[in-house]
Amino acid sequence: MNALQLQLEDLQQAFAHDPSPSFAERKERIERVVAMIDKYEENLCKVVHADFGNRHYVETRLTELAMVRQAAKYAIKHLKSWMKTRDISMPMHLKPSKAWAQAQPKGVVGIISPWNYPIQLALIPAISAIAAGNRVWLKLSERSPRTSGYLATIIGEFFHPLELCVTTGGEDVARDFSELAFDHLFFTGSTAIGKRVMRAAAENLTPLTLELGGKSPVVINHDANLADAATRIIYGKLINGGQTCVAPDYILIKHELIPELKDALVKAAETLFTDPSELTHPIDQEQLSRWQQLVSDATSKGAQVSPLLPESENRPFTPVMLTQVAPHSLVMQEEIFGPILPIIGVSSQEDVIEFINSKDHPLSIYWFGKDKKALRNLISKTHSGSVTANDTLIQAGIEQIPFGGIGASGMGAYHGQAGFDTFSHLKPTLQVRGLLGIKAWMGSKLAHPPYNKTTERLLRWLS
Repeated sequence: MNALQLQLEDLQQAFAHDPSPSFAERKERIERVVAMIDKYEENLCKVVHADFGNRHYVETRLTELAMVRQAAKYAIKHLKSWMKTRDISMPMHLKPSKAWAQAQPKGVVGIISPWNYPIQLALIPAISAIAAGNRVWLKLSERSPRTSGYLATIIGEFFHPLELCVTTGGEDVARDFSELAFDHLFFTGSTAIGKRVMRAAAENLTPLTLELGGKSPVVINHDANLADAATRIIYGKLINGGQTCVAPDYILIKHELIPELKDALVKAAETLFTDPSELTHPIDQEQLSRWQQLVSDATSKGAQVSPLLPESENRPFTPVMLTQVAPHSLVMQEEIFGPILPIIGVSSQEDVIEFINSKDHPLSIYWFGKDKKALRNLISKTHSGSVTANDTLIQAGIEQIPFGGIGASGMGAYHGQAGFDTFSHLKPTLQVRGLLGIKAWMGSKLAHPPYNKTTERLLRWLS
């Protein structure tokens, strides 16, 4: 802990020496992130593959490296406009006074990143924090040790540790890290660990962004194209082996459509993931055991299991769908984070809304159908971090769309300008001026005591 505290003090001193980096400095640091992944792209794919036991290089390029490049490109393109002062409209009685807000760096930002997307979930928030002018300190996950270790090495090659530094280590290091007095702490991970981070940060009143998970439902309306919906659901569910915070967690669909949906899901899975090498493995034995436990628990309580893909010795776990799932099954109580897809039958749209609202607010809701009125009704009567109609996952890859949860699925948002604003203090300034230069009509002057008829007239006018 003493070593961590000393490192924080060094970062704080570095920030105090240069508390408002120029556009050129910020841009150059972001460009270094891109240069780093460009130089070591092949090696990054290799270490991620080694951590997972199997993850196709294309998947890593698509879901990690391309997203980092996109975030960097978008930030550089818009950074000048984000850094500009933002005019604030003044009430009539205070004109010609002026007010504006200036985005100011917060200071030293701590980022605790997870193992499931160990590159982009570390570097994209880092890009936002750098764009906002901060010094950044990453705590990388111990469950992806090869990737974390390699990232630490190459970041050390491209960045001075007082610009962007890295710490690795286990749960004890993460705990001590979260107890430091950062100017902002950003955490991505499970809701359970998020609560611990929040308690630790509270000791220093550290501002927090929590990007958590939750059970993101898929709602299939009666007028949806089931074949198309199944393809998009399978892609969202099985990419990265289901180890995605915004992966579809379970499906809500009318009872009578379940048999047709099951056939469509199997067909989609066999079309998209016919090659076993293109299905990512569980990150470790602990994750595999948890998937097996979820299925075993569900079947012990009456669930019916149907494979989505043929069994293969090249897959440590065969993706499955579950029907007739008991509400008290673990698979319906916990975020699945794996290739297990419960299908829940409902009778009406009201049942759908009631079911979603009976659980914690999800990170995302996915809706498939054509009836715009039904979609608007779902949006207005449920709470979630986001809603995506007729696709899955794609919202998380669009920099223009703020990414974040609500309630148990998180607090705060990032990506694009939302990320810049998260790591900035939007400091307002008020410059008081008198009408026609007359000080008696300037700012609060008319409200000063002793109170008289002019004060009364002012009150009536303000009311």
